[in-house]
Amino acid sequence: MSSGLIHPTAIIHPGAYLDDGVEVGAYSIIGDNVRIGRGSKIASHVVIEGPTQLGEDNQVYPFASLGAAPQDKKFRGEPTELLIGDRNVIRECCTFNRGTVQDKGKTVVGDDNWIMAYVHIAHDCIIGNHTIFANNATLAGHVEIRDWVILGGFTLVHQFCVIGEHAFTGMGSSVSKDVPPFAMVSGAPAEPHSINLEGLKRRGFSKEAIQRIKEAHRILYRQQLPVQDALAKIEAAYGEHEEIALLLAFCRHSQRGLIR
Repeated sequence: MSSGLIHPTAIIHPGAYLDDGVEVGAYSIIGDNVRIGRGSKIASHVVIEGPTQLGEDNQVYPFASLGAAPQDKKFRGEPTELLIGDRNVIRECCTFNRGTVQDKGKTVVGDDNWIMAYVHIAHDCIIGNHTIFANNATLAGHVEIRDWVILGGFTLVHQFCVIGEHAFTGMGSSVSKDVPPFAMVSGAPAEPHSINLEGLKRRGFSKEAIQRIKEAHRILYRQQLPVQDALAKIEAAYGEHEEIALLLAFCRHSQRGLIR
C-alpha cells in the first residue's frame, strides 16, 4: 500500500495496489484489481474500477471514471482491462472504458498524454504517446490514435478509424475515415486541408522534411489521382525518406479508407 496521502474518506479495495507516493483525494473509490504506479495523484471524487493499471506520475482530476465496463451490449462481464502508461494528465469528467473480448480485450493509453475535460475513450481504443485531446473529444470503440496527434475540441471519431502520427483535427471535426500522418483535417464530415505545419516545426522536423511532406500531401490530395497512383508517385519521388515511408505504410495499410 502507498505511503502517500490517502484521504480518510477514500475507499480503497483490499485487492488494489498503490505504489509509494500515490495520493488519493476525498471520496475517491479505487476498486479491486487496480494498480497505481509511484507518484500518481488521484484527486477527489474519482472512480477507478479494475482490472486497470496506471503507471507512474499520472494526474487524474475530479469526477473521472477509469476502467468502467465497456458500453457494448455484447459485454458479459469478461475480465478485460484498461492500461494507462506514465505521466498522463487526465482532466475532469473523463471516461475511459475497458476493452472487449471481441477485439483486443484491452484499452491502452500510452505515456505523456494531455487529455482535457469530458474526453471519452471507448473500449478497445489504442492511444499512443504525446497526444493532446481537447475538451469533449469522443472516440468510439476500436479507434487508434498514434503518437503526437492533436484532437480539437468536440472532435468525434468513428469506430475502427486510425489517426496517424502528427495529425491534427480542427474543432468540431467528425472523422469517419483514416487520417494520414501529418494531415490537418476539419469539418463534419472532416476533410483534409493542409499539413500540420506548426506541429512539425515545433517537433524539430527539418525544412527539407516539411517540404517533402507538403509535396506528398499535394500529390495525394490535390492532383486528383487514384490513391494507389498517388502513392506510387510519392514513393518514386521521396520514398527513401523516413517520414514519407511512414506516410506510405499508413496509407497502404488503411482498412477504412483514407479521408478524402
